[in-house]
Amino acid sequence: MRASPIGHASLPSMRTRAFQGPVGGMSPSQRSADLGEGHVLISTGHSADHADVIVVGAGISGLSVAHRLTRAGLSVSVLEAADRPGGRLSTEEIDGFRLDRVGQLLSTSYTELRRTASLVDVPLRPFAPGVLVHCGGRLQRTGETVRRAWDAGSTRGALTMARALASAPRPLDEARLSASLARLAGTSVERLMARPERTAAETLSGRGLPSRTTQGVLRPLLSALLCDPELTTSSRCADLALRGFARGRLCVPAGGAALLPERLAAALPEGTVTTGVRVRDASINRVSTEEYGELSCRALVLATGAREAAEVLPGLRVPRFHPVTVVHHSAPEAPPTGASLVLDADGGGPVSHTAVMSEVDPARAPRGGVLISSTVLGPPVPGLDGAVRRQLARLYGVATDAWEPLAVHHDPYAVPAMDAPHDVHRPVRVLAGLYVCGDHRSTSTVQGALLSARRTASAILRDFSVRPPESRPTRQAA
Repeated sequence: MRASPIGHASLPSMRTRAFQGPVGGMSPSQRSADLGEGHVLISTGHSADHADVIVVGAGISGLSVAHRLTRAGLSVSVLEAADRPGGRLSTEEIDGFRLDRVGQLLSTSYTELRRTASLVDVPLRPFAPGVLVHCGGRLQRTGETVRRAWDAGSTRGALTMARALASAPRPLDEARLSASLARLAGTSVERLMARPERTAAETLSGRGLPSRTTQGVLRPLLSALLCDPELTTSSRCADLALRGFARGRLCVPAGGAALLPERLAAALPEGTVTTGVRVRDASINRVSTEEYGELSCRALVLATGAREAAEVLPGLRVPRFHPVTVVHHSAPEAPPTGASLVLDADGGGPVSHTAVMSEVDPARAPRGGVLISSTVLGPPVPGLDGAVRRQLARLYGVATDAWEPLAVHHDPYAVPAMDAPHDVHRPVRVLAGLYVCGDHRSTSTVQGALLSARRTASAILRDFSVRPPESRPTRQAA
């Protein structure tokens, strides 16, 4: 298998420097690299040119695989082309503001966060319950009763609570939506995966809800959760996303998305991760790099993005991608929406969803600072900043003339598309000794990336006849 250099694009938001010299060929004092906030990576802690498993790619899938394998007693080398681990989960710091490059939404219901030992206690900052939807020229809160209804285990409870929402302009619509989402929350994943599969757009009208609810709430909500404005995503994956929304709270990692790969990298043994490494040729038991020559192994894991993995494995399925642009502004005063995620059902602008992130997570702004982050789905549009400002003025009901642009991050490959039909359990074992993992093998979420990593680690341990370590107790499910 031959490949051009593979790995994630360089994301210089942290102070990691590329390692110099042969992997493992230096003293510990020479091999360390600052990962920021006191985290240190060492280029290798075992043989200079051999490991049981070589993982190519240090996104959260690759780091999670390495974490599970090292806990089982295997030696692992993680090779990353960029100058820092993390892949798409990166955070840039500008003038004290911490700015995510993709702005992926998480849910407190993600079970894989609780099943990954080094992420069990990772601090998550939740948005306000439900979402604020701008529809018909006004903001209305919706979805806030669903979690309580599911906790109570009663669809009838959802109807009762939703009807009690004095602020809802259409209480019965809210009741029906809450009941529908509560039913999804109580449905097993296995049953959802057994449903007939169409596109998410095609199933909107079949949910027993009026058009004003499906178009005014569900469509913008699913667009935000899936980063898919056309809703070509598999209806099964859409149901999974709505189920997660109903069972938990939307949230973000404290201080930025980079916290997740930071935690995973810091939990690995010294010497596991090496950055600034370009893989030129690979096989099951050998990896050739530009910087450090040839490394040997018993198994190879490709944990890069789908496009990069296909360079090593011609014929590997490469999905379409949903491009995402995140626009960050600072403001002299916070808009009056608190920590809510704001969706635009009226259209008339490029922004899909927006939030005052300094209200959701104060660590993302300097003291007294206000950070507004807005997500644009699809290709970049001309005059983006002006169009975004005009739309945000309408959504928030405040003047945006004094807002200062901080950064615009565009990623044309931000989210692998999950077009119907979509297999959420794509094989991770190509053959004994060769494995592929990442969100493109599952669902295009942090949950999917971590689940793919767990499946990959399990496959390797079975092939190696190694018993996985006992799982430690996890925090209570959301």
